Amino acid sequence: MNGAESLVTTLVDAGVDVCFTNPGTSEMQFVAALDRVEGMRGVLALFEGVVTGAADGYARMTGKPACTLLHLGPGLANGLANLHNARRARTPIVNIVGEHATYHRLLDAPLASDIEGFARPVSGWIRTSESAAQVAQDATEAVAAAVKPPGQVATLILPADTAWMEADGAAKPLPLPTPASTHAEAVKAAAHALLSGEPAVMLLNGRVLTARILELASRIANKTGAQIFADTFISHVERGAGRVEIARLPYFAEQATETLANYRHLILVATQSPVSFFAYPDTPSRLAPEACESVTLVPEEGDIEDALEQLAARLEALNTEPTLTSSARPALPSGELNATTVAQAVGALMPEGAIISDEAATSGFALPAATVGAPPHDWLSLTGGAIGQGMPVATGAAVACPDRRVINLEADGSGMYTVQSLWTQAREGLDVTTVIFANRKYAILQIELLRVGAHNPGPKAMDLLDLSRPNLDWVELAKGMGVPASRPTTAEEFNDAFARSLTEPGPYLIEVVI
Repeated sequence: MNGAESLVTTLVDAGVDVCFTNPGTSEMQFVAALDRVEGMRGVLALFEGVVTGAADGYARMTGKPACTLLHLGPGLANGLANLHNARRARTPIVNIVGEHATYHRLLDAPLASDIEGFARPVSGWIRTSESAAQVAQDATEAVAAAVKPPGQVATLILPADTAWMEADGAAKPLPLPTPASTHAEAVKAAAHALLSGEPAVMLLNGRVLTARILELASRIANKTGAQIFADTFISHVERGAGRVEIARLPYFAEQATETLANYRHLILVATQSPVSFFAYPDTPSRLAPEACESVTLVPEEGDIEDALEQLAARLEALNTEPTLTSSARPALPSGELNATTVAQAVGALMPEGAIISDEAATSGFALPAATVGAPPHDWLSLTGGAIGQGMPVATGAAVACPDRRVINLEADGSGMYTVQSLWTQAREGLDVTTVIFANRKYAILQIELLRVGAHNPGPKAMDLLDLSRPNLDWVELAKGMGVPASRPTTAEEFNDAFARSLTEPGPYLIEVVI
């Protein structure tokens, strides 16, 4: 057994059985090992940003890590943006990066680079294996590090000779880490704030806001009169009819500041006190008012459900009824096709158990209200702000849940960052419906141009935010990668195309020009 075989065997034994990859020469021993070691599925992507984003989507839906396999430092660099998003989503990923052979690293070959330096900003754990005998133990420690609450990217760097030389065998899986227990003092402090008689709000995040977690938060809010919000961007929330719908803090700093202005107590649940995405002239970066006291009920690495159960018990709220969403779908729209009628159609037609990968950006304003009463579903959002996440996350989610339909709601500008996802979806026969909102511009940046104080922009500035000349043809782009596609022009045509895509196997793309 060589080092690569010991690595793959160790990963499979630890439950890591999917590898998203775009390999190169230094990773060929790992590639070959996939045929000699049973149990690992390899999924090829044509760009490393798809690899890392798909690993993120897979782990969000399964709760366990996939591994990546990337080619040296440049391959890792190509995947960094979606590893950044995964870090912000608290997603467990075993990120394997090939390296030159240990004796070759000293020669400064053309592809030599500081791989650890590239990996450090997005990784919670990094190690370079220095011998074939070390690889298996490093691999089992990487898995344990990845799943350490709340979840993180664990990067294992594999020099080529450690992969081809003889190893001692696989390593046994390590015990899985468990979330930290909630301190009684934190529960007492949160209860005191909620019972103070002053306006209080609970702000939630976490790797998954499950239906159970949201019900507990709703019971507490209904018992005490507090409000509950989620962070603006959360990695995974269970929502729909029969579940608690949680409002999110607005994206724009002015609106978020206004939302929080009257609260005097902020209870933090697996998150931090909110700050604006960017700095703006004459606008504070911290969104909560200075007079608002923050109390951390449970840190990111803690057991969120247990903390809320303890708090609900202390408040005698466990038998308080939560506020559940009624089953209600919008009527199928007719007439003009725009962002609002698309949202109505999605809410009217999406099946129970759908998985939404949302990167609709400015075109998604109507989606939450249109889908809140739809059958129970999962919603995956952009977390770290690095666009190009929606398509890869949808791809990984479809690999994770082959019995469920994935619906990717995607802005055209962000979609172009990782359009290669469509090829992987076609190759793997994944059940993904992609809806492209083609406004043919970076609309959010046109808004931000004014918000940062750059008034009266001229033609040169506006040209840099425009996606025309030529217009992107998403139907042809999709067909060129093996995905059938259409471009409806009315709401009725969209209804038909969207409904058909939900019942036919494999991927389908719908371009909506708005």
